[in-house]
Amino acid sequence: MVAAMARLRAAGVPDPARDARVLLAHAAKVDAARVTLIAPEDIAPEIAERYDNLVALRAVRVPVSQLIGAREFYGRSFEISRDVLDPRPETEALVEAALSEPFDQVLDLGTGSGCILVTLLAERPQARGVGVDLSEAACLHASANAARHDVADRARILQSDWFEAVEGRYDLIVANPPYLAAEEMGAVQPELRDHEPRLALTDEQDGLSAYRVIAAQSQGYLSAAGRVLVEIGWQQGQDVTAIFRAQGWAEVAILPDLGGRDRVVSAAKPG
Repeated sequence: MVAAMARLRAAGVPDPARDARVLLAHAAKVDAARVTLIAPEDIAPEIAERYDNLVALRAVRVPVSQLIGAREFYGRSFEISRDVLDPRPETEALVEAALSEPFDQVLDLGTGSGCILVTLLAERPQARGVGVDLSEAACLHASANAARHDVADRARILQSDWFEAVEGRYDLIVANPPYLAAEEMGAVQPELRDHEPRLALTDEQDGLSAYRVIAAQSQGYLSAAGRVLVEIGWQQGQDVTAIFRAQGWAEVAILPDLGGRDRVVSAAKPG
């Protein structure tokens, strides 16, 4: 594992010790907490080969979640591949905001892996929801994760370009849309730029086009007392709130993530 750590460190991987440990646990099919108990001489040749291959891929900045096929989010494990955005801790701020008030019907725009929708339904057993995504592969992931966490009977997954295939009314609409501007893509980490779906990262414009669609169309799908919650880039708070206010939304507010950065914009339907 020492050699693996050195290789990952040389490749510029942010936390080489953690990644080397997690990948060895995956290769050996043991819990990560037990990896330090494995002596080098006890590693079977097939495990060593598998480990070397994983480390080589991580060294070219393939995300760990894609290598092990899963990512933890809000205390649950979600199936992940390069077809969906890797769930991130910052998005848990959106989940916390959603859970702060009751809801029975939730719509998740751009559902991706389904981590937001599935988490909300798992935390609120009485709720039902719809998740939509333009990507067919993402819809398959979301369906698999809904089944994995026993909410498939309450989750409907649709392939849709935003509201195109959506029907009905919801008391909660959530979204983590692509919010990177096209000009920002060159500066993002290789894990994102080279290995995650570009469609989920950038609108190829100014990073705000999805918010314009959501702000303009959500009122037609929201119940009278409903809320919209959207994740934002940490520098987009003022721009996104201005977009919602221009469309006549009420109670528009910016909410922080655990690090204190602007992360979520909430809006209520005008009375």
